[in-house]
Amino acid sequence: MVTLLDVAKKANVSKMTVSRVINHPEQVTAELRKLVDDAMAELDYHPNYVAQALVNNRTNVVKFVTLEDIDTTEPYYMNLLFGIARGLSKKQYAIQLVTNRKQIKDGNFDGYLITGARFHDYALFDSLQKPFVLFGENHRGYDFVDNNNQLGGKIATEYALSRLYSHIVFIGIDVQEPFEYSRETGYINTLQKNKLIPQIFRIANHSHAAQKVIQDNFQQFKKDTCFICASDRIATGVVRQLLNEKARVPDDFGVIGYDGVFLDQVSNLKLTTIKQPIFEMGELLAKMLLQKIMQQGSPQGEAMLEPTLVRRESTR
Repeated sequence: MVTLLDVAKKANVSKMTVSRVINHPEQVTAELRKLVDDAMAELDYHPNYVAQALVNNRTNVVKFVTLEDIDTTEPYYMNLLFGIARGLSKKQYAIQLVTNRKQIKDGNFDGYLITGARFHDYALFDSLQKPFVLFGENHRGYDFVDNNNQLGGKIATEYALSRLYSHIVFIGIDVQEPFEYSRETGYINTLQKNKLIPQIFRIANHSHAAQKVIQDNFQQFKKDTCFICASDRIATGVVRQLLNEKARVPDDFGVIGYDGVFLDQVSNLKLTTIKQPIFEMGELLAKMLLQKIMQQGSPQGEAMLEPTLVRRESTR
């Protein structure tokens, strides 16, 4: 059985250095970390994180808290959970799902991963005594992981313009939250750069609400209009109602969604969308929180991954 001493000899460092690399990597230079990591990989050495947890008075349990009503069977959240689980498993951590706000502080655990946060939840976060990282952009200074929403809005709008749509309409989600503002900002800035006037509708994040917007305003939408939508759910409703109105999609009207997890592929027509790297964001969430736990709650900052454009049938 490979021991810590074997790894130290292989890397030509002290046993204490190997221990530091495993338990407090932030205290070790990148060169030393690489030496030890390479030695562990070559010897197939796997640290016993459960034993370390006992020594450090940790539980190796993280709470995944959802603060909004979500369907956890929906592919978006399942991808996020799988990414988180993979990230946590690297340090032999388990995940506990919490959907009841009253249970947030119950039991023994080491930290929180939180999704669905809204402005009115900030007082709750300030009261938490254990490390946490948010899934979702915020402007309060809390550590978070998200995709670059402003970039996503920019990419969608630039693509619509490149497909020679003359009128670009944004249909956003009716929430006063940073992710929505950022997606709108990407759209607005791009239009202003091209000397075009923004037109924005904000609705509930439901396909039926999107259908109603198109139905109520269809006569005012000119041909060569592309709808930039803040979610694939909204985009599916837009496509459905445009087809109900006998509009030609994508020849006269284009539709671009946002998320790229599942609905974009089952929509009729299949959606051009801005795809979020959900699985990778889940892994990064886990990595950031575990590092924060090891560093006794030290700030980790923010991490934004780049979304990508997926071209499909809803744009020409």
